[in-house]
Amino acid sequence: MIEFAWPIRVYYEDTDLGGVVYYANYLKFMERARTEWLRAHGLEQDELIRELDVIFAVKKVEIEYILPARFNDQLLVSAKVIEFGRASITLAQEIKRQNETGVLCKGKIKIASLKATTFKPCAMPPAISEILQTKEL
Repeated sequence: MIEFAWPIRVYYEDTDLGGVVYYANYLKFMERARTEWLRAHGLEQDELIRELDVIFAVKKVEIEYILPARFNDQLLVSAKVIEFGRASITLAQEIKRQNETGVLCKGKIKIASLKATTFKPCAMPPAISEILQTKEL
């Protein structure tokens, strides 16, 4: 699968008293990248709810903090599918400073496909799985 990357700048509000990105905000950055990854595939989450009664919810997160990001850093947050199940997708995500190779934070995020009306797991609609598995960005 192709790796998708989304740029994010660190704002003052993202940092703690030491000027370092607060640990929970790395998860927010990863969430934004996954949302933009879906958009890049032509999938808007509000439309998926309305048209297909499907939402995606985080089921499991594994995260490793390696180096700190700081106020005003320009980051690149990647998302790459590493496993595609009938009712879930697992993505590997990394956060790096733009134009640098060192990884600041990396994670493995499992996303479940749920019925929006019941919040119960459901098979991913074929239209969505086909787009996410085959479409080149």
